[in-house]
Amino acid sequence: MKASKPSDSSPQQVEVPRFMGRHIPPIDRLLIRVIPPVLIVAVMIWVLSNPEAASAAISEMRTFVTGKFTWLFILYSVFTVVVCIWLSMSRVGKIRLGGPNAKPQHSKFAWYSMLFACGQGIGLIFWSVAEPIMLRDENPVIPAMPGGGGEEGAIVWTYFHWGLTAWAMYCAVAVCLAYSHHNLGKTLTFREATVDILPRWSRRGAGVIVELLAIIATVLGLATSFGFAAMQFSSGLTSFTGLTASPMMWLMVILIFAGITSISAIVGINKGMARISGLNSILSIALVAAVLIFGPSLYIISNMSQTFGSFFTNFANMSLWTDSGLAATTLDSWQDSWNGWWTVFIWCWVIAFSPFVAGFIARISRGRTIREFVLGVTIIPSLIVMVWVAVIGSAAIYYDDQTDRGVSAAVAEDTSSGLFVMLDSLPVVGTILLVASTILVATYYVTSLDSGIYALSEFVSAPGKSGPVFRVVLVLSVATVTTVLLTMGGTAVVDTVQTGTIIGAFPFSFVIILMIINLIRRLLKRDKAIKQLEKDINNPDPNLVFVPDPSGEGAIRKTEPDQGSHN
Repeated sequence: MKASKPSDSSPQQVEVPRFMGRHIPPIDRLLIRVIPPVLIVAVMIWVLSNPEAASAAISEMRTFVTGKFTWLFILYSVFTVVVCIWLSMSRVGKIRLGGPNAKPQHSKFAWYSMLFACGQGIGLIFWSVAEPIMLRDENPVIPAMPGGGGEEGAIVWTYFHWGLTAWAMYCAVAVCLAYSHHNLGKTLTFREATVDILPRWSRRGAGVIVELLAIIATVLGLATSFGFAAMQFSSGLTSFTGLTASPMMWLMVILIFAGITSISAIVGINKGMARISGLNSILSIALVAAVLIFGPSLYIISNMSQTFGSFFTNFANMSLWTDSGLAATTLDSWQDSWNGWWTVFIWCWVIAFSPFVAGFIARISRGRTIREFVLGVTIIPSLIVMVWVAVIGSAAIYYDDQTDRGVSAAVAEDTSSGLFVMLDSLPVVGTILLVASTILVATYYVTSLDSGIYALSEFVSAPGKSGPVFRVVLVLSVATVTTVLLTMGGTAVVDTVQTGTIIGAFPFSFVIILMIINLIRRLLKRDKAIKQLEKDINNPDPNLVFVPDPSGEGAIRKTEPDQGSHN
């Protein structure tokens, strides 16, 4: 970005943070723009032309990753929790993202609403009933309740999979991107947050590979999530209208979601995303409150107290549980591993979603201290998750017992229908909540797609700025991929591509580990010169003109305004 001199009539301020990253060579930029769509089209053709062979091949890869590397995903998750604790409790927690004078761009309510919505709003709606129901008869680590019931363990494992550890995994990635961008003037990309730690000769090639992995993971993650959101929204419509879900309904839902997201992309992140996220939060609070008041209130409150205690008691054991007995044998299929179904599956899904979730969280968090950032991204959302699951999941188990496992039967037939079957059992407000929850599916996914599109446009366009038209094109591209997957292959193909996306989390986990280590190195090396650099990079005064160091190390030299030097 070129620093502007003030005119006599209307002084102009420089946009901050000033760009101090690496300019990508044209050939590298071409590779970043061309290779992802080519690979994605190739994957789609492969899956659609021979779905059985594709499913078998991807299943074999999933078995390999589960059998050989469960320990890696477990230790990775623990590593991110430890890093977040260090960031929040050490002296580096005082560092403000955007320099010492930066102010938060969003209120705390808007900030929490946006980061929660893009992080796991749609996933929590889907799994807050499905996981407790599916795990109530079989879950490890948590002692069974008197009489042999596993209801407590089912709720506690759902806390674990969607609570603190998952958010720590998002947070560790987000803080790397946030500090790199807001304080060091780098682009909001994985390559700029990672490659500094590598030997100089390898940085260019490594940066391209890192960015390709991030872009592919984002597109496939958004497309498969789009497919499942369309199916769940259709299930919601079916629950109170009597309409039958069909490919035509899926297509209409996709078009509506894409249209709303396109409008938000045109309006801008500060207005569109913030307003939709605020609606999410209000509807979510109303939904949970209604279930608590009109549902089995005494059972919910009692179960909440008991399962909260069990979660804190068993957190360390759940965090480190690898089912080590399987490591002594050859795993025939990932389906033979409990972790393969649950913990490894969910941790891979979180890693695969990290590019766009963390990128979006980093973008909206300028002005927060690292301590405030970490606590806000981990503790607050985790408590929201636990309250949500305690209310919704406990009600599902209660009504499952009251209907002779009626909710379990519905989940077994269609996993996305669990929430709606539970809500239909509520007296007085059941129908109203069916409508509200269906709207929530839509608004949560729109915010998730919105955040993903902004992150994706940053990955592809940086260091340039993407315009609203380009973001709309990205929305339509993701919608097209989703439509092809659903209409030509149905749910089986979407499942296959989703599993393939999860497999992609395996190599990407090494990128994230390297990036986190690079952040720690950067923070430990932060001296007076770096502190001054952070101030200068975030100084909007146009009379200060900077030239990035050609080495790309982030060091700069200051020149006089009349010399007219440029980035």
